[in-house]
Amino acid sequence: MTTPLERVRVAAVDLGATSGRVMSCEVGRDRLELTEIHRFANGAHAGPDGLVWQIRKIHREVLQGVSELADHGRLDGIGIDSWAVDHGLLDAVGSLLHDPWSHRDSRTDGIAERISRQIGEDELYSITGLQQLPFNTVYQLIASRESEIWPQVDRMLLLPDLLGYWLTGVAVAERTNASTTQLYDAREGEWSQKLITALELPERLFPPLVDPGTRIGTVQAGPQVPTGLVGTPVLSVASHDTASAVVAVPAQGTDFAYISSGTWSLVGVELPAPVLTEQARRADFTNEAGLDDSIRFLRNVSGLWLLAQSLETWRRAGRGLPGLPGLLAQAALLPAWRTVIDVEDPRLIPPGDMPSRIMALAAEAGEPVPETPVEVVRTILDGLALAYRRNVCLAGDLSGTEIGVVHIVGGGSQNTLLCQLTADALGIPVLAGPAEAAALGNALVQARALGVELPDLAAMRDLVARTHPPQRYLPRPDTGIDAAAARLQLQLTPA
Repeated sequence: MTTPLERVRVAAVDLGATSGRVMSCEVGRDRLELTEIHRFANGAHAGPDGLVWQIRKIHREVLQGVSELADHGRLDGIGIDSWAVDHGLLDAVGSLLHDPWSHRDSRTDGIAERISRQIGEDELYSITGLQQLPFNTVYQLIASRESEIWPQVDRMLLLPDLLGYWLTGVAVAERTNASTTQLYDAREGEWSQKLITALELPERLFPPLVDPGTRIGTVQAGPQVPTGLVGTPVLSVASHDTASAVVAVPAQGTDFAYISSGTWSLVGVELPAPVLTEQARRADFTNEAGLDDSIRFLRNVSGLWLLAQSLETWRRAGRGLPGLPGLLAQAALLPAWRTVIDVEDPRLIPPGDMPSRIMALAAEAGEPVPETPVEVVRTILDGLALAYRRNVCLAGDLSGTEIGVVHIVGGGSQNTLLCQLTADALGIPVLAGPAEAAALGNALVQARALGVELPDLAAMRDLVARTHPPQRYLPRPDTGIDAAAARLQLQLTPA
């Protein structure tokens, strides 16, 4: 039995699609303090054969941040979380064969349809319970099978597992992230041998599964590894960043929905078992593993990516704009729901000129076309709030959950206009924060594994609520939300 500890200090490495951070976190029974040690820009890079992640650069940045943390005191553990589905392919001696492709690369175009014809969407869902997204790991692997590197491929490692492998030399697959691949059996909690066989994928690709909180190994000496890190424990966490963020939702009871709002928005509820009904499949909801055998029943919804791409487009065009805070302040003064668009339209997934696409969608739907950057920003936020409303309601209906409050965590929790619009759209309270939920959840899982007395999710969430109290938003009356939702429904319903 692990001896209870009063306090630990861990490195929570939290990697997002636009930035990465190494956080120092001190965790005790009544203490949860997070300090940013190192932050770096991230983003997909246009390589000669598609969009890729510069994973070796990410690795160097992680080592730099963790080393800086270790230089300033005791370091009890390291845990890594990141976005899902993307992965590295290794050869038989463990060398990376190609920079990991980004899920936004077009190489998987059409592959989901091919696999659906071979296996059937209903069969895929009955096994994996996963939302049908064109960039799921299974489709990326099929695309890789048609590449020149495939004959050398021996093993697949999702990104946090790849970085953990480079630190420890131990190759594993953490369960919450593995559950996003569409190759994981949602009922059995194991790799789906049926799908692996049907798709003629070699079994050696798939490393052994481990639960969050497993001690993977210790940092090994190497040419890029600072000597002060050697011997530091590396622990698996809920390595899908959304799984870590859900750990740190400061909820009381079970009547809540969550929105993990970042580059993507993950909207759902927490359940004891997967929902694998035909209704859930048709609604495109996903069942992903969470901490302590929980299920994250959720839907991937577009997120702050739309704002980030719009800002980048205006920056490149040399538009003299006040920056995002100024744009948000001006957008708050505009009428609600003036322009209603479906922010989940797949045409908004790739990088590029997002404002032009949004204007085109508005024109196509017969909505007032947003002509200024402020109007585009307001259209995005109104659209996100409407998407949140639709998917929170669906999550409750499909799972039989009575939802009394919605928690928004992640970067979007700092967007006061988005939080207020979400409360208005849903007609129930919204509790916003913490913004760094993924890093906090990462650290909490490490702390429990190292011996801090945090027996279950309820204890972890109580600690978050006491140390990082959320901001409360109440719905405002007479916002015109029902008419706006009806306009959106007309766009979603085929003629």
